[in-house]
Amino acid sequence: MSKSAICTVNSSTQNVAVDGLINPGTVIRRFGPNLNLVGEGIQLCGAGYYNISANFNVAPTTEGEVTITAYLDNVPIPGAIATETAAAAGDTINLSISSLVRQKCECCSGISSLTFVLTGTASEITNNTIIVQKL
Repeated sequence: MSKSAICTVNSSTQNVAVDGLINPGTVIRRFGPNLNLVGEGIQLCGAGYYNISANFNVAPTTEGEVTITAYLDNVPIPGAIATETAAAAGDTINLSISSLVRQKCECCSGISSLTFVLTGTASEITNNTIIVQKL
């Protein structure tokens, strides 16, 4: 069983619309063959379990509820969701997601894409860190 890890950081300000994908940024650390950054997703390649840890600094453009959900192949990961209500526009809040997912197929059968989607209120995301480890 191979082990892999990836850490991505995006410290640039992102203006993300409702139902928009969050850009994971650039790779800070990466080892092993099972995880790659491709566009706005992290590719998981190889059967096994993957531990996901993600933190986002979010400033909504209006007051209200802000939600970030982790998706695997465009399907929400059960329990991989963070929601907070902002009292005012521009209030910075921190949303964290921690989850364990199972990749059933090997690379020759397909590659899954892990993405993060913002819902609730359009927001500026000023910093995000995503760490994924194949166990």
